[in-house]
Amino acid sequence: MRTAAIRAALAVAAALAATAASAQTPAPAPQTVRLRGVIEKVDGNTVTAKSDKGDEVKINLADKMMVVGVVKATMAEIKEGSYIGSGAMPGSQKAIEVHIFAESMRGTGDGHRPWDGAPNSTMTNGTVGTTVTGVTGPVVTVKYKDGEKNIVVGPDVPIVRYEVMDTGALKPGIAFSVLAAAKQPDGSYNISRINIGRDGVVPR
Repeated sequence: MRTAAIRAALAVAAALAATAASAQTPAPAPQTVRLRGVIEKVDGNTVTAKSDKGDEVKINLADKMMVVGVVKATMAEIKEGSYIGSGAMPGSQKAIEVHIFAESMRGTGDGHRPWDGAPNSTMTNGTVGTTVTGVTGPVVTVKYKDGEKNIVVGPDVPIVRYEVMDTGALKPGIAFSVLAAAKQPDGSYNISRINIGRDGVVPR
């Protein structure tokens, strides 16, 4: 009897230890996806939109929401000390697009890494150093915490500027993009940042 009681106590202790370990294990971070499309309706913190794939999506806005207006810009606006990001092709570092961050966004995504905006491409975010004239366009030195890259900005490369806005700018008919949307069990998406086009710009 005593042996059986000891075994039962050990089994209970083991079960409690397993439960405690499970409770301490953090839940995996939800996978995120990109969303693009056009806003159809805004109701408080809920946005109904039509995605670029044609389906209707429901988007839940965070309480502390970042809304970024995307405005057409020019090469002349890229100056030494500007904080920019550039999607580019590896090796040649020919820019696919360039975005100029608002000053309050300085430091966002600082560094050089793979980018899913185009096949086999990279993204470099950093501070502009020198700009020199190259054969195929201006060559902009982008400095980040671990190094620097020379980005070639051809004449046809789209350049945009980011402007921080508030949720009042979210209106039906506006094109948007979300870089990290977390899908929920009910099929909706939770987001904390959204880029919206201004003056006809369609954000990537």
